[in-house]
Amino acid sequence: MDELRLDGNAAAGTLGEVFSFEVTTAEYACGGCGKAGTLGGAAVYEVRDLGIIVRCPGCDNALIRVAHNRGRYLVDLRGTKYLATG
Repeated sequence: MDELRLDGNAAAGTLGEVFSFEVTTAEYACGGCGKAGTLGGAAVYEVRDLGIIVRCPGCDNALIRVAHNRGRYLVDLRGTKYLATG
């Protein structure tokens, strides 16, 4: 699997296709360690041809997983306590 680590701003394009707000300024709280921050400051791993994984910079918990398959986005937010517009 070809994986590329980026900062949270790299998720803006993909998450912008799913959400109607500016995702880089959206606030989150990690379901793993409780750290709060904005998605722009999170770590993003782009997995070529599969999607992205947004991880907590505090504990590396997967906050958001997004896959794009057959014209549909599959979004998993289980790693967050909340996601709020900025």
